[in-house]
Amino acid sequence: MMSAYVDFIRIRFLMMLAYRVNYYSGIIIYAINIGAYYFLWQAIYGDKQVLAGFTVAQMTTYVAVSWMARAFYFNNLDREIANEIRDGSVAVQLIRPYSYLAVKLMQGFGEGIFRLLLFMVPGMVIVCLLFPVSLPTDPKVWAIYLVMLFFAFLINTQINMLTGLFAFFVENNEGMMRMKRVIVDLFSGVVVPIAFFPGWLSVAMNWLPFQAITYLPTAVFTGRTPLSEAWGVLGVQVIWFVVLLVPILLTWRAARTRLFVQGG
Repeated sequence: MMSAYVDFIRIRFLMMLAYRVNYYSGIIIYAINIGAYYFLWQAIYGDKQVLAGFTVAQMTTYVAVSWMARAFYFNNLDREIANEIRDGSVAVQLIRPYSYLAVKLMQGFGEGIFRLLLFMVPGMVIVCLLFPVSLPTDPKVWAIYLVMLFFAFLINTQINMLTGLFAFFVENNEGMMRMKRVIVDLFSGVVVPIAFFPGWLSVAMNWLPFQAITYLPTAVFTGRTPLSEAWGVLGVQVIWFVVLLVPILLTWRAARTRLFVQGG
């Protein structure tokens, strides 16, 4: 059975490879985004060297790494799940001898591997040539960041799954999916690091999973969070991964009893 799930990773990777030109153009788009944020933060810093605990060099690296990390963990599983629910094809998936949610996770991971190898890595090389990005030299930082990046993928995928499963309960969850994307980008720290949020909102983020997607891993990578505290940060990610399993399983359990097909 495990080999079957591995095949789902391979198949999704090959499927993404067939449309790789889209991701080559995506590298250019992400580079433009990073450039826009780089010059914006340069203007915000002005003559100052430190803001909210970030030096100019750390902020430059934070912007580049956070956007390139997004290239890895981003996926459209919420839309895939919602479409399969709406057209009724999820009914066929339910009678097959495997876990529907596990299959979606494997497919998302296959897409993530593709994005890592053919989007994130070459994109990061290009960005480092264009902007003064300062990457860490300590292999321990790289090792723990890769582990944290994997958990960032898991947590983002869990949120996508949960959003997609709501299509069982509403006729159209398109608005919810769009709202989720904006919330994740904003509250995960991609658009603005959480350290710049107002005090009450920054405290509220400690009780939400979004910071575990981008802000916490990138803070470790840029050196804002010392390596000695990195295991505690990784522990926060693990806790959120476990906590998010509960609403997903409860929603999935309730959803299977109320499937209705709107057409197809």
